[in-house]
Amino acid sequence: MGKKGDKLTNDTTLVAEELLNKLNAIPGITSKKMFGGYGVFHQGKMFGIIDSKGMPFLKVDDSTLPDFELYKSEKHSRMPYYSIPDEVLSYPKTLISWVQKSIIASK
Repeated sequence: MGKKGDKLTNDTTLVAEELLNKLNAIPGITSKKMFGGYGVFHQGKMFGIIDSKGMPFLKVDDSTLPDFELYKSEKHSRMPYYSIPDEVLSYPKTLISWVQKSIIASK
């Protein structure tokens, strides 16, 4: 997400809607406006964010971090979230797999 006071843009909202559409195969996923972006949740636990610039990120842990580093994903500030590589966003089955791992990392 952005900093407190960042403004939510239409582009950020479109990215959030597009991501949620791609994840509709996983029940229980919701989003919430936060700090000029969105938090993405599974059954109330946040596993992803979309920052105020419209960049999507997933939560990582020790088991998933190497995958993100392989794609040279960007870390979001000090939080344990890394950008979702374009190669992952482009392939629905791969995206679902990465999201499921991030859901586990969020628990």
